[in-house]
Amino acid sequence: MKTLEELKAFYDTELVAELRQLEAKRKQVMINSLIAVGVVAVLGLVIAGAVMAQGGPPFILIFFLVGGAIVGGIAFSFISKGYKAEFKQRIISKIITFLEPGLRYSPQGLIDRQTFKTSTLFKHSIDRYRGEDRVDGTIGQTQVAFSEIHAEYKTSSGTGKDRKTEWHTIFKGLFFIADFNKHFKGQTVVLPDTAEKLFGGFGKMLQSWNMSRDDLIKLEDVEFEREFVVYGSDQIEARYILSTSLMQRILEFKRKTGTKIYLSFTGSNVYVALPMTKNLFEPKVMSSIMDFEPILDYARDLSLAVAIVEDLNLNTRIWSKE
Repeated sequence: MKTLEELKAFYDTELVAELRQLEAKRKQVMINSLIAVGVVAVLGLVIAGAVMAQGGPPFILIFFLVGGAIVGGIAFSFISKGYKAEFKQRIISKIITFLEPGLRYSPQGLIDRQTFKTSTLFKHSIDRYRGEDRVDGTIGQTQVAFSEIHAEYKTSSGTGKDRKTEWHTIFKGLFFIADFNKHFKGQTVVLPDTAEKLFGGFGKMLQSWNMSRDDLIKLEDVEFEREFVVYGSDQIEARYILSTSLMQRILEFKRKTGTKIYLSFTGSNVYVALPMTKNLFEPKVMSSIMDFEPILDYARDLSLAVAIVEDLNLNTRIWSKE
């Protein structure tokens, strides 16, 4: 990754001119959105007034106001879509290539569903799967791919007109794949430990009863055991992969990011899932894009993925593939 000074120089020499053009488009998007919202609001008030004049209940005004807000939000999303796509193609792609020349950015791309399932990090069946902001290429010597992913399942209750469908998140955040430069005979999965934290010794027993997973792997690092639960199809290989130094690096990464971390080692890859509520590389629409701070935010978004490679020491080729 480049230094802050290098990024600022890149911003001044390469991005400012394009940002000025996009800032003009952003302002036009805001104007068009305000016009659309205004038209919807006026129509809603006129219709609500007419209904109330005919003896309609006063709460009809609230109905039209809420409906107008929803329609206005949809209009804003539609109007700003083209601007966001252009911003990502012209600005985000340049920032990523500048910071890590070995990476390629696909704004509409995503890690495919089958690859997500191959990791076995999340076992629940998926009913809806979407994502964006895919990045592929190399960081140092390590081949990587990552994107935002939102996987969900649905439940239904009731019958007929009372039937309701609810959507539940399986995972939402950054999903990352890297070549581990070693072919694994089995599979090792590292998950956040919630059972033991909640139930202590009984939680350990619950972990061992997890029928959807391979055998529970017991490790000697007490701190790591407190934060994570490990399942694997090969006890010896799992302990070989999760060396003392790697367990410490995983713990350090968790502390640094302040988020849960899910990992699996399968095939010759390590899969990493980081739950997030923030959308990565998201262009600003409601405020100016001419400041340097948003550019720094995009660099921080990328640094999260780069940190996985660096903090887990994936560029150190201590193994070789068979």
